[in-house]
Amino acid sequence: MHRRTAVLAFFGLTVLSLAACGGGAGSSDGRTTNAGDTANCPGEAVDVVASVAQWGQIAQALAGDCGTVTTIVASSAVDPHDFEASTGDIAAFSDADLVVVNGADYDGWAESAVETLDSAPVVVSAAEVAGIDTGEHSDDHADEDGHAAPDPHLWYDPEIVPETAAAITAALTELSPDAADHFAQRATAWAADLEPYRALVAGLQESAAGRTYAATETVFDRMAAAVGLTDATPEGYRRSASNESEPAPGDLAEFEAALADGGVDVLVFNSQTSGGIPEQLRAAAEDAGVPVVEVTESPVDAGGSFVEWQSAQLSALSDALSRTP
Repeated sequence: MHRRTAVLAFFGLTVLSLAACGGGAGSSDGRTTNAGDTANCPGEAVDVVASVAQWGQIAQALAGDCGTVTTIVASSAVDPHDFEASTGDIAAFSDADLVVVNGADYDGWAESAVETLDSAPVVVSAAEVAGIDTGEHSDDHADEDGHAAPDPHLWYDPEIVPETAAAITAALTELSPDAADHFAQRATAWAADLEPYRALVAGLQESAAGRTYAATETVFDRMAAAVGLTDATPEGYRRSASNESEPAPGDLAEFEAALADGGVDVLVFNSQTSGGIPEQLRAAAEDAGVPVVEVTESPVDAGGSFVEWQSAQLSALSDALSRTP
């Protein structure tokens, strides 16, 4: 496969697919590689590198037998924000035909690695697909210089997910046109597998209207907004969580008061974060009878299903809201 220098951002596409293919192998650096049955591929197999498992699982499902997908940050124990690519990671990028990144300042190390290559692969960036310019700042997230920045947790947006998946399919098809029918079949299968997820989102858009949530971290905010939940997280605490800094005592007290006085219908708790403050808030919610919904920033099972991971969390949210008046 000949790599081509290009950056693809495909807008307005909505086709999707799922089903993990092939076996997985881990590296000493924490990468995983999953190969399809390339002997059954009607065209050239595509070497795909995904920066993080959130998008790696989707790329693997869409590539099927016609792709080998390497995920650089495959472990949920690794923070992509602070990740530093190893020599082996750079080598994986250099061998790629297609690179899938999140963008929005989430995995800048991956974008930087691609920029250093003499022969660049095709790149699909979820942020570019979504039309997110990292230079345009929102009010709710801040970068290391104190400027507000876009929420980078794009895989929690039910509109961005299918658009990015469609862009991946388009890139795969352009790189291996003889396998176009295979990629179309994978996209159709993905669309069918995504239906339970879509149904859960639609159901929550009805049941979450007028309901509130507060969150120990901001990872779930895009999905919460998509289903219509109102954010009751105290602003000071939210800004501290976005900047990965300790909240002021007054902000923490305000959060606990909101849980105690009925101002919060459900607490969204990032179970991948350790520390006394999140656990303190969880205990306060439980004492106040506020249901706690556990979410994770990245898949716990790197080789699992994106749809199953997301659907389990949406089901838990639906159950929690059904237990509150």
